[in-house]
Amino acid sequence: MTKYIKKFTLDLENKIKENYKFSSKEISIIREKISDFQHERLIHLLVTLFYAIFTFIILALSYLNNLFIIPFLILIVFLIFYVKHYFFLENSVQYIYTLYDKIIKN
Repeated sequence: MTKYIKKFTLDLENKIKENYKFSSKEISIIREKISDFQHERLIHLLVTLFYAIFTFIILALSYLNNLFIIPFLILIVFLIFYVKHYFFLENSVQYIYTLYDKIIKN
């Protein structure tokens, strides 16, 4: 998904720089893509939140038994990558909003 969003935004940026005139069908497709990206972002937010809750439950259990420290450390590493990816999605979608606004203005 990361490569796809980067390619999509790069294509939009290049077309905007070239003063490309978007047809109504192309604008509709862009809106659909934005909707898909928003859905992806929502799913990743939910997964990240549930994963974080699960990670902190394991942390709480590690206070009762030291054997839970190892799974906690593993989960925290994965959680860091989940959060990083979620922020990429969030920032990318917001950037695509600005590109879409530029397209609509022209």
